[in-house]
Amino acid sequence: MSGNENIVFHAAPGGALHGRARVPGDKSISHRSIMLGALAEGVTEVSGFLEGEDCLATIGAFRAMGVRIDGPANGRVTIYGVGLRGLSPPAGDLYMGNSGTSMRLLAGLMAGQSFDVVMTGDPSLTRRPMKRVAAPLRTMGAVIDTSPSGTPPVRISGKQHLHGIEYLMPVASAQVKSSLLLAGLYAEGQTCITEPAPTRDHTERMLRGFGYRVEREGRTVCVEGGGRLRASKIDVPADISSAAFFMVGAAIAPGSDLTLEHVGVNPTRTGVINILRAMGAEITLSNEREVGGEPVADIRVRARHLRGIRIPEDQVPLAIDEFPALFIAAACAEGETVLTGAEELRVKESDRIQVMADGLLTLSIDAKPTPDGMIIHGGALGGGRVNSRGDHRIAMAFAMAALRAGGPVVIDDCANVRTSFPDFLSLAEGAGLRVRQQT
Repeated sequence: MSGNENIVFHAAPGGALHGRARVPGDKSISHRSIMLGALAEGVTEVSGFLEGEDCLATIGAFRAMGVRIDGPANGRVTIYGVGLRGLSPPAGDLYMGNSGTSMRLLAGLMAGQSFDVVMTGDPSLTRRPMKRVAAPLRTMGAVIDTSPSGTPPVRISGKQHLHGIEYLMPVASAQVKSSLLLAGLYAEGQTCITEPAPTRDHTERMLRGFGYRVEREGRTVCVEGGGRLRASKIDVPADISSAAFFMVGAAIAPGSDLTLEHVGVNPTRTGVINILRAMGAEITLSNEREVGGEPVADIRVRARHLRGIRIPEDQVPLAIDEFPALFIAAACAEGETVLTGAEELRVKESDRIQVMADGLLTLSIDAKPTPDGMIIHGGALGGGRVNSRGDHRIAMAFAMAALRAGGPVVIDDCANVRTSFPDFLSLAEGAGLRVRQQT
């Protein structure tokens, strides 16, 4: 993908969302299925894999380290695991594209290898902070270097003796927790991480699915080094982060009635459901079941009058990736919505607080950014041209805003939508959103 490529979305105003749809596989689970499958003993088969550029970057990294991976083809991937100690030195740098998840989680895995590695990424990724994983990994004995500002490239020296630590995370972050747990597989003794608030627990669930012992007591999770991973079969549920755009669209567009199928409803990820319900949205779950250790359900959303709320801070880590969509819901709600405790949004693919506020102001919504959140006064959305700043979630959120806009919404810099949701346009059009790629 060219860094100068400007893909533009044009979303016509009005419409409603109807029918049934299945969004792509969960990105977090797709990443982890490749990582743990590569380090397992035996052949791991994955279905429902997200074929977006972020997850393909993870596949590319492990292929570069000697792991045979067949696919993806129609969401199916076969991974021929090499065991925890079976990776080979790559011939060059590991390129992670736009994927912060790949880089941060691999930092933990690479810290325990017998060879040196350098991880790089695209211009957006090279601006994202890596100190949050590098610092605690160093306390485990890892040798990790970043740029002077703590950003990529990340250089990791092999042949280090890692030891377990007890780490109290200063900020809730599933990526930091996961990176340390993965390093803990290679460490002597026990590695324990205590999080200040619950974060997504896909790594812990999947480790157990691969036969690795994980202990949890309250907000502390521990692993003991020196174990083995056994190959598994993984059915990746649909990604609730991708479903969130359609949930918000159906909640705000009068006359909408949309069912999203086979969505992962892990309780560490359902903040978007909880927040939308608190705003008055009608959301029902059916066909609830467990698939590969992950809870799954069909989610039906019907349009309702939304009201502004003060978002509970305990819900913020459970919805951290869904706030671009939730900001659109707040813009369409009656009254004031206040978000606090979400400073993490400023260091995502973009400064999501500032970029969303800028776009909402362009669409005639009173949105005031704060250091750790935003204050939004709901009102009548106008049309206009907004810039997603290369952030896939912001691009898709503003596309859904057109359902309630008074004029067309034109969104610049949408190329990175394919990192997480390659079929967004076709699925959105099929559900009733009048959106197209502008030529």
